[in-house]
Order: sequence, then C-alpha cells, then structure tokens
Amino acid sequence: MPVYLFGVAVAQPEDWVRVSLVFFILHFLLYPASNGYNSYFDQDEGSIGGLEHPPEATKNLYYWSLSLDLLALGLGLMIDWKFSLMLLVYGLASKAYSHPAVRLKKRAITGWLAVGIFQGYFILIMTVHGVSSVTFNLFDWQWQLPALLSSLLLLGSYPMTQIYQHTEDEKRGDITMSLKLGVLGTFYFTGAFFFVSTLGFIYYFKEAYSIQISHLFIILMFPLVGYFFYWFLKVRNDVSKADFRHTMRLNFVSALMLNLFFLIFALYI
Repeated sequence: MPVYLFGVAVAQPEDWVRVSLVFFILHFLLYPASNGYNSYFDQDEGSIGGLEHPPEATKNLYYWSLSLDLLALGLGLMIDWKFSLMLLVYGLASKAYSHPAVRLKKRAITGWLAVGIFQGYFILIMTVHGVSSVTFNLFDWQWQLPALLSSLLLLGSYPMTQIYQHTEDEKRGDITMSLKLGVLGTFYFTGAFFFVSTLGFIYYFKEAYSIQISHLFIILMFPLVGYFFYWFLKVRNDVSKADFRHTMRLNFVSALMLNLFFLIFALYI
C-alpha cells in the first residue's frame, strides 16, 4: 500500500473513481491472488506471511487465486488495455517466484531483484498509469525517480521479512537473500539499504516538493528505526529472537509509518 499511495501522490489524479478502482484491483485481487498462488506451491508448514499457524494450502486455494487473477485482468480493462497488460506481467512475475518450473525463490539474488523491482518500481509506474486520466511519458524522471526509490526501499526491507524462515527455506532447498546473508547479516544489509534509500527520499522530497516534506518523512521514520535497533540488540544477544512475532511487529510499524507518511503526503500536495 505505501507504494500505491506514493504513486497516487506523485500522479495527483483528479478521477477518484479510477483511484478507487486501481486500489481495489491491486489490494483485493492482484495481491491476494499472488499470495494464494505462491502459498499453494510453497506448502508452508511453519509461520509465513501474516500467519503464525498457516492452514493447509489446498487445490481450492490454487483455483481461487487464478479466479482472482482473471477478475483483476477483466476489471483492469475498465482502466485500459495497457493497465490490464501490466497486471498480467506482474502476475506472471509473482508466480515465477514459487512455481517449481522457475522458482526464483531458489535463486537468492534473482528472486530478491524480482521482488524489489516488481513490488516497488513496477507497481509505482502501474499505479501512476492506472490512476491518471491523462497520458504521461512514464519514462520521464518525474516518475522514474520515485519508482526507483520505491524499489530501493523494497530491496532493503524484503530480506528482513525472510529472517525467521531460514529453517523452512533450507528444508525446501530455497536459497533466499536472508538465508545467504545470515541473521545478523540481514540486519546489516537492511540497515545499509534503508540508510541509502532514506537519503534518496529526503533529497527527492526536498528538490521536488519542499523541505517540510523531507522533515516529515524523517520524523515519521523514527519509530521504525527505533524498533529496528531495539530488535537488532535483542537478536545480537540471542539469535532465536529473529522470530515470526518480532518480524511481524517490524512489518506493522513499517507499514503504519510509511502509509501514514504517504497518505499525508498525498493530501498535502
């Protein structure tokens, strides 16, 4: 959702029916379809995503995920054929992450890049196109820079979401970025990426909008940074603290602060 809100903010749309339709397609159809499809092929037995004790992923989940995909593509045509094509591309990329024929999850760097690019850069560009009632040159730096910053943020944060799954991933033979980095390495990696992406966001907001937006971004990131370092100190003393519950708390704080910032940003400008 933060990437979607960022896209809405920079696009400054006037047609709120399109804005609502794009929101519904992404968050109620495309993302659930992707999660359901990948859950079916992963067949996770341990904690995954937002579920500490996931239910069995049956064939019904597989069919439902495909149904949601088809509905997303159909509704996407109400925007235009290009938006529907973007939905298809994203859907195929997300399926490649877990499908046994490709399974990008087995390739640490390729899988990491795929998630960062498609959930960041691609979604922002798709949102800008979808919510806008006028045609933009999407290769203009006006859109490219926020799209690249979105991916930079995702590339740093995604390994942290995998930090508690090392045992489950090893059992399946999946080599995730977090598994490759190790527990403490994942913290260092995420911290470095977050620092660089934060500098990028501060520069972007200051140059494209105002210094006040940059200050607001810094202020609202304090709770996230505070929890990150609190958890890091716990893990450094006891690696077993790199668990599902702490990961979900970090995800919650991150989503809350980023959504709050981008919502204020969208309304402010």
